[in-house]
Amino acid sequence: MSDSDQEYRKRSDVERDYRSFLANDLLKYRIIVGESDLWVLSEQDLKAELERFLKFYRRQLKGYIHSHPGFLQALVPWPEDHQAPEIIQAMIWASKLAGVGPMAAVAGTIAAAIGRKFDPKLVPELIIENGGDIYLRSRKERVVSLFAGAESPFSGKLGILLPPYPEGIGICTSSGKLGPSLSFGNADAVMIIASEPSLADAAATAGANHIKDSSDLSKTISFLQKIPGISGILIVKDQKIAVWGEVELAPLKV
Repeated sequence: MSDSDQEYRKRSDVERDYRSFLANDLLKYRIIVGESDLWVLSEQDLKAELERFLKFYRRQLKGYIHSHPGFLQALVPWPEDHQAPEIIQAMIWASKLAGVGPMAAVAGTIAAAIGRKFDPKLVPELIIENGGDIYLRSRKERVVSLFAGAESPFSGKLGILLPPYPEGIGICTSSGKLGPSLSFGNADAVMIIASEPSLADAAATAGANHIKDSSDLSKTISFLQKIPGISGILIVKDQKIAVWGEVELAPLKV
C-alpha cells in the first residue's frame, strides 16, 4: 500500500462515519480496490463476486481513459460514443443531462453497474455505497442517513425514509467541503434521488456547484428540478435545509 493509499483510507474512515447508520438487519462489509471504496450491505456475503465486478468495471474505465485522455479531466459533457462500454455511455448520458463532466457520474454509475449484476430474485436486499453515492435495492423501507460534515446540526440526526425499491434506486450526495471529489461550490451536502444512479451522481455534483452560500438553496432546487429523471432533492448549507419531491425526512435513533 502506498503512502497516498494509506492517507486516502485514513481520510475516508473519518469522513464516512455515517456508514454505521444503515440497515442493521443486513451484513456489512467493505471492499477497497485502488481508489474505489465500497461499503456493502446484503443478506449474503457477496465479497468475492463484488470484488470481481469492481475490478472488471475499473479495467473498463481505465482502458477508456487511456484511449481518450481528455475524458478524465473533462469538466463539460463528453460527446456521445456508442462504441464505448456501457458504464462509459451511462456516464456520458448523465453528464449531458446535468451539464457536468462525465467523471462526476463515475461513483454512482459503478455502484449501479455492480448491483445490477446480481439477480433481484436471488439478491433482493443490496445496498452499495461508493464514496457517498448509493445504489439501493430493497423490499423494505430503509432510512439513509444524511451526512453533511461533522459540524452540521443535521449529521447523524436526520435521514431520508425510502419506500421499498425492489427494482433499485440511486441516492447520491455531493459536497463542496467533504471528500476528494472536485466541486466548484460550497455546499455541505446535495443529495439527489433518481432511478438511475449515474444521473443522481451527476446531478448532485451539478447542484453542489451552484451553492456558494445559504441564499442559493431555492435557485439550486429550481435548477435541479429541470433535470428529467430526478425524483427527490435535499440540500444542506450551514443551518438551512431545503427539500423537494419524493423526500421524506426521518429523525435518526441515536
